[in-house]
Amino acid sequence: MAMTGAIQIGELSRRTGCNIETIRYYERVGLLPIPQRRGRYRSYAREDVARLGFVRRARELGFTLEEVRALLGLAVIGEGSCADVREVAASHLREVRERIADLKWMERVLADSVRACDAGLDSGCPLLDALGAELRVAGAPS
Repeated sequence: MAMTGAIQIGELSRRTGCNIETIRYYERVGLLPIPQRRGRYRSYAREDVARLGFVRRARELGFTLEEVRALLGLAVIGEGSCADVREVAASHLREVRERIADLKWMERVLADSVRACDAGLDSGCPLLDALGAELRVAGAPS
């Protein structure tokens, strides 16, 4: 069957801003359907451009591959309700907020260590001291 408006992988990459190797990976893991071939070249349709755009935007928001798969199922099949989509997004939002809290904690620890290094008040290295406190205790002779 001939595909009207079919494009090759390079054009798909250009239109979506998605790396060619990433496109191939998404095909292998089932986020994109295996494309038809025209000779030895993959041939993509308009629907593939839209689907890859959806996947790319979801990945940019940090959704996991499984979350993207679930969202695609809800979007493409149309059987999912907005409440189903909301649940996936709400779960992801909780994870993002947890990562932000972890990053803020890391920032505080690193900033404190850098400030302590800059002050030069300690004879040792504040960051190594913070990282290796248990290491020195564990490695100390008994």
